Amino acid sequence: MSLTIPTNLSKPLKPRLSSPSFQKARPMIVCSASTEPQPTNKSSLQAFSAALALSSIILAAPVPAYADIAGLTPCKESKQFAKREKQALKKLESSLKLYAPDSAPALAINATIEKTKRRFTNYANQGLLCGSDGLPHLIVSGDQRHWGEFITPGILFLYIAGWIGWVGRSYLIAIRDEKKPTQKEIIIDVPLASRLVFRGFSWPVAAYREFVNGDLIAKDV
Repeated sequence: MSLTIPTNLSKPLKPRLSSPSFQKARPMIVCSASTEPQPTNKSSLQAFSAALALSSIILAAPVPAYADIAGLTPCKESKQFAKREKQALKKLESSLKLYAPDSAPALAINATIEKTKRRFTNYANQGLLCGSDGLPHLIVSGDQRHWGEFITPGILFLYIAGWIGWVGRSYLIAIRDEKKPTQKEIIIDVPLASRLVFRGFSWPVAAYREFVNGDLIAKDV
């Protein structure tokens, strides 16, 4: 494509396109109607699963802790937090001296000591903020740097609770046409319940589909 500019500036500039192929290259919108069903359910389920996995990885990733909240400091730098760890370990070690090294109580106390060390290390490495009492504080103000403390667990809780409720709802709907549905509520049909459990992972997509179709809420209620 070439653009020719006239030398006479008193006349209005009119660009001339010398390539005839440019005029033919016009955007075209092609609409086609097909009666074949499109596999939207599978693609939407895959997209939802990928988005859920990606959001879980991003939100659960630990971020550096900053003293951006008044009165709070990173637990890794808190002296009171380190003091609490030493006091907890000292108490367990004093109890350990009362038992033989190979006795069952001693083994249990050693396991508790390891769990205590691991707990304090995780608190420090996850970027939690501690107060003057040396205890970790959860930030629920919606700050993106602290989503892993409340927002992410809250979303996972809602997802798991909805999954359990959706599976129970699907089970009751599946057995309501049986001769004795109450009997299957008392004695669970394990094969049927197992199939519904695996199908329940996509409950947000299924709930939205039923809401659009008008099947989510009973019409006689």
